[in-house]
Amino acid sequence: MKAIVMREFGGPEVLRVEDVPRPTPGPGEVLVQVRAVSVNRTLDLRVRSGRYERGATLPHVLGADPSGVIAELGPHVRRGIGERVTVSSHVRCGTCAYCRAGEDADCTGSESIGVQRWGGYAEYVAVPERNAYAIADALSFAEATVIGRHFPAAFNLAAKGEVKAGHWVLVMGAAGGLGSAGVQVASHLGANVIAAAGSDERVAAAVALGARAGVNYRRQDLTEEVRRITGGRGVDVVFENISDAGLWPKAFASLAPHGRLVTMGSHGGGQVTLDVARLYLNRLRIIGAAGANRRDIERALRDAAGGAFRPLIDRVMPLGAAAEAHRLLEDGATLGKVILDPTR
Repeated sequence: MKAIVMREFGGPEVLRVEDVPRPTPGPGEVLVQVRAVSVNRTLDLRVRSGRYERGATLPHVLGADPSGVIAELGPHVRRGIGERVTVSSHVRCGTCAYCRAGEDADCTGSESIGVQRWGGYAEYVAVPERNAYAIADALSFAEATVIGRHFPAAFNLAAKGEVKAGHWVLVMGAAGGLGSAGVQVASHLGANVIAAAGSDERVAAAVALGARAGVNYRRQDLTEEVRRITGGRGVDVVFENISDAGLWPKAFASLAPHGRLVTMGSHGGGQVTLDVARLYLNRLRIIGAAGANRRDIERALRDAAGGAFRPLIDRVMPLGAAAEAHRLLEDGATLGKVILDPTR
């Protein structure tokens, strides 16, 4: 089969098309013929460059979120050949205290498809049957890939932030993969969303997804605009997935008393300053979140099948264009997700 194989860490040029053996699914696994896999800036580009905290072993194939059809079953698996599925990247141990409690996003023994395991930048990928979620015919493979990757995480952000109908929610990076999902999930839950992004085009795209208002944080004062929009009160919750040293304090200062800032990303640098006096005087909370639980994935796919969400997709490219896709993301030349389709 064709796959994009990394044999060294580095720039986009290390992503090369190779012929490799088609994997055979082991016990409890299924073989998925890949129809779509997304290119993730905060994951794929960091793994490729060797900067990811839990790095890959070379040679390696990226791709955390493939969607496609089941082509072969491993021993002891009862699924339908041809079943349409999307793959969740986190392979849980199933035995730790968190897994037993249903909080499998916090699994202490997990591995990730596309990081510690070969991923979906290939014509086929073998994955645990438990990680292959059925998708409705109403969703395209590209849509299912984006929904399965980002919308469950957005539901996790909303749960950690205790988002309720009527709340004001500020979403940072609102036109990115997780940000655009956050806009839609918070709106779906009845919140009033303020979409913050770095250009007028990106703000407009996020507002079109359901945000009540938008802020261009590159040319407007974020805190002042949020206060103006909310009548001076501030927001109940911030989804902060950038961790930019200049923007994070302004997002934090946008919180109303007793507000919550929930974070699930650090591609903007990861080192920020904290106004501790504001933290305790306003009884604020800062909450870390990561990944999603099985129930988040199932809910996201179910609600999406009913038409609740519209994934923001920039373009679909052939598998052989993986290096070009990485360059586009590095240059900031996309609005929405870039998808690779091995069948093109």
